[in-house]
Amino acid sequence: MYNFRMINPNSLITFLKKTFAAQHVANGVIAVSGGIDSAVSLTLLTQALSSEHVFPLLLPYGNQNMDDARAICIFNKVPQNQWQEMNIQPAVDAIADLAHIEKHDHMRLGNVMARVRMILVYDAAKKHHALVCGTENKSEHYLGYFTRFGDSASDVEPLTTLYKTDVRMLAEQLQLPSQFLSKQPSAGLWENQTDEQELGFTYEDADKVLRQLIDEHKEPEHIHVQGIDAETISRICARVKQQAFKYNTPYTL
Repeated sequence: MYNFRMINPNSLITFLKKTFAAQHVANGVIAVSGGIDSAVSLTLLTQALSSEHVFPLLLPYGNQNMDDARAICIFNKVPQNQWQEMNIQPAVDAIADLAHIEKHDHMRLGNVMARVRMILVYDAAKKHHALVCGTENKSEHYLGYFTRFGDSASDVEPLTTLYKTDVRMLAEQLQLPSQFLSKQPSAGLWENQTDEQELGFTYEDADKVLRQLIDEHKEPEHIHVQGIDAETISRICARVKQQAFKYNTPYTL
């Protein structure tokens, strides 16, 4: 069985150092939402490159609260003149009007938000001659909980070998402020939206199933987890199958 506590955070920091060195790039750009994944990724990135080489982007939509995003930048001693905070609402709303996206169409609107953020992050990377550091974890990847060419777009990913529950434990090891350990995971796509409410199951349950499905290569009918009913196991496995197209595209000859 996979054991998170065998992971040394220094191995992730070393991975980042080697990746940037191999590309002859000194600077990193990262979108910081205030969630645990971007908080952990930013912390690893600043430890790998030093804070003066990290350029966080805070990209709220409308009145989205960014207090935690600012807090993690301060925690990592990133100079404030290196943060850039831009409200993406004007750009998103303009695209929504052009594409005739209704305000209640949360999925389409959320995809536009993610892709607008991607444009701004990559523009900042061009400006600072930087690589874009992503924030995707292994749970989100296999559950397809990301926007293609949006929040999944990056040059380097420090968390893709870690499930969501692993990321939480890593946050504890890195001694992140307590709010990042207790808050509900949310993509911030609409008011009061949470990942687990949208998925229909918790990350804790999903990760127990994914460890058997992905890491142990078990067929869904052979997966059994104490405390998780068969219907939930089936829904988690079905979502992985349904969302596989996201990480298999583009299809080529």
